Amino acid sequence: MTIDKNHVVALHYTLNAIEENGEKTFIEKTETDNPFTFLYGVGLMLPKFEEELQGMVAGDKKSFTITPEEGYGEKIGEATTQLPIAMFEQSGMPPIGAMLPLQDAQGNHVSGIVLEVSEEFVTVDLNHPMAGKTLHFDIELSSTRPATEEELEHGHAHGVDGTEAH
Repeated sequence: MTIDKNHVVALHYTLNAIEENGEKTFIEKTETDNPFTFLYGVGLMLPKFEEELQGMVAGDKKSFTITPEEGYGEKIGEATTQLPIAMFEQSGMPPIGAMLPLQDAQGNHVSGIVLEVSEEFVTVDLNHPMAGKTLHFDIELSSTRPATEEELEHGHAHGVDGTEAH
């Protein structure tokens, strides 16, 4: 079966960043018994990622690159904020490099990476962790199937076979 809109796609991938000198830096990969599973064609994934999967069937392998412009954008130097040190009295000081779950003024969930800890503030980078990175994927498509009505109503996949609870 060929991947189509409103299909549940299961695939394995290895993700590397391509550095300016052309070398690859490993980021992550899926586990053999746990493919990455998502609902295709509903806006959950980067458009370029989904575009690269078009026409694939189970067993197909492919490698492709997503530029920052096609992915998470360039890194914005001004996308930082200073959080008052009092926010961390109960949880303790986060280490530099820690990813903090945050909410913006509209209630959207965002993540910030700790850049600096001073006596008054914790400075965090609000860029997406993949901003500014050229991403290289090596993928193998495990399966694709039409989504169930429940998956379409919920807006996400319920696992490879559609039976996973959440």
